Amino acid sequence: MSQCIHCCVSGQVQGVFFRASTREEARRLGLTGWVRNLPDGRVEVFACGERAGLDALLEWLHEGPPHANVSGVEVDWREQDAEYADFEVR
Repeated sequence: MSQCIHCCVSGQVQGVFFRASTREEARRLGLTGWVRNLPDGRVEVFACGERAGLDALLEWLHEGPPHANVSGVEVDWREQDAEYADFEVR
């Protein structure tokens, strides 16, 4: 069974292609799930897959794309609660 991470990324993370870049990175790592902006300026990420891919995505989220300025990443490890066919921007 796949593991999942639920993350909230804070900092300058909206308007800098964070969601699209996260989707590209997650797909490259073979992960499924979704990413979306939150009204408070953070970006929320739910990703599922193999532990190595999730660890790599988590490391990437601490940096983000070139124009992002990540100040923090809250992460919660979870059991997979649904099947996702792909990784999508919501």
